[in-house]
Amino acid sequence: VQLQASGGGLVQAGDSLRLSCAASGRAFGTYSMGWFRQAPGKERDFVAAISPRGGVTYYTDSVRGRFTISRDGAKNTVFLQMNSLNPEDTAVYYCAADPRSVMPTRPNYWGQGTLVTVSS
Repeated sequence: VQLQASGGGLVQAGDSLRLSCAASGRAFGTYSMGWFRQAPGKERDFVAAISPRGGVTYYTDSVRGRFTISRDGAKNTVFLQMNSLNPEDTAVYYCAADPRSVMPTRPNYWGQGTLVTVSS
């Protein structure tokens, strides 16, 4: 599986941004998909994940209610809609995929990162 993330950028606090991750391969519908982020000087942390068929979503507490993860099987793409962004959301965001039904802390596949910078 190859993952190509896009959509990062520089925004102001309170703004919205949508990240996209296009996946290659015909097994997209059998993979859990997710997003992780890594802020400067910190470890890579889980942000959100979605089950293979899209019926179940998971969020870290700090983004629940502001971020929404979704997937489009026809386009082999997963999205992360980020609303009410704040400077603490500044990080490199990584798309991830894993054949297990629940996203593990160390997924099998990673995309390249996309930088999100939120100014105050």
